[in-house]
Parts: sequence; C-alpha cells; structure tokens
Amino acid sequence: MDITRNGSLPSAKGPANWFTGTVRIDPLFQAADPARVGGASVTFEPGARTAWHTHPLGQTLIVTAGCGRVQREGGPIEEIRPGDVVWFPPGEKHWHGAAPTTAMTHIAIQEALDGKAVEWLEHVSDEQYQDD
Repeated sequence: MDITRNGSLPSAKGPANWFTGTVRIDPLFQAADPARVGGASVTFEPGARTAWHTHPLGQTLIVTAGCGRVQREGGPIEEIRPGDVVWFPPGEKHWHGAAPTTAMTHIAIQEALDGKAVEWLEHVSDEQYQDD
C-alpha cells in the first residue's frame, strides 16, 4: 500500500507548448511498473485549454469544478460540468479546457504505452475554441 498525502506533490504550471492560457497541474498518482496508469488534477483558468492531442490507450476525465469544453476531431464542442465523466478512446484526437468565462478543474487519468501517455499536436486556435 502507498498513500500519497494531499499537498505532498508540487503543483506545476502547464507548459505553453501543451496549453493555451493559464493552467495548473497537480499530480495525483503515477503507478509503479508493471502498472502504467497515472492521474492529475488539472485546473484551467477561463479560456485556457489543451492543444489537440491523442492518448495511445485513451483518457478519462472526471470534472470536479467549474464549467468546461471538450471536443473530438470532427465533432461538436460539448459543455462539461462537475460530475461529468468523459472518455476519449485510444488515438482519438481531442482537446479540453475551461469555458470562456468560467474556470474548470478535472481529474485526468490515462495509461502509458511503452512509456508514453500522450502525443501533443497543434494548438487549438481561437476560432476553433469559439466555434459553438
């Protein structure tokens, strides 16, 4: 058994090459081998969002606060709220973030394949983000 105490892992600023706007990442867990799952609480300030990206084994988001947006490539922008759970299948190109005027926090859970949990792609343009 391993207990990670709340606040024992430092917060990090979301890197500009992965995010638009102000984002804080609070790591929650990273399982030891042979397990390959990891999770973080991610807080997006209003208008902040990820770049387009994919996950080799998929990703689950659990919204814990605020109001956000998610979109898969070719699909509509969907609003997400606390209690919503979003599943992106393996390889599905997508983005997620806060609503334009409201912050959003979610827990992101994904597994790594051969040590890699995400493939970052191009940024979501302001036009793509506002298209609703």
